[in-house]
Amino acid sequence: MDQRNARHARMSAPYFFGYGSLVNTKTHAYSNAQPARLAGYKRVWVATDLRPFAFLSAEPDAATSIQGLIAHVPNDDWAALDQREFAYARLPATSAVTHPLPDPLSIAVYSVAPERRASRSEPPKILLSYLDVVIQGYRSVFGETGVADFFATTHKWGPVLNDRASPAYPRHQRLSAQDTALVDQFLAAQNIPVVPYAP
Repeated sequence: MDQRNARHARMSAPYFFGYGSLVNTKTHAYSNAQPARLAGYKRVWVATDLRPFAFLSAEPDAATSIQGLIAHVPNDDWAALDQREFAYARLPATSAVTHPLPDPLSIAVYSVAPERRASRSEPPKILLSYLDVVIQGYRSVFGETGVADFFATTHKWGPVLNDRASPAYPRHQRLSAQDTALVDQFLAAQNIPVVPYAP
């Protein structure tokens, strides 16, 4: 590969912007994960026709930016990641992402696909085992200020289903007592109801 083609390959390397469970690097092995910020988006809990609990989605919002991680798509092939994010549409986001890497990248963000969204009047239910994983990731990467920013830039909260005793989220993680207390603290401060989970 000559120098011009090598430069083009570096410029076109595909990366994704993760803003939920993908911030927790215990849930994946994607390489070169780096803290980043996505401008013009907020997080929203979304109900779908795929399962009874909510998905976390990135939604356009000109007044908001969100923290997250970028990471390299394995083998420059989106297929496996698209399968993991099966409920989502992949959207271009290169120009909206600030990151520390020196080379320009091709960056995408996942947003729940319009055809998957359910029109329900009640708020979507959120798995606590999923939220635990997300907050563990944010605290690890961004500290408690990152957790506070997550709650401030995430909308449409519904009741949280307490499934910690028998986690329903397939990538659930063991949390420290400090992480568990932090999740509970923020839920209480936001007056977000936590209710028993009944599979």
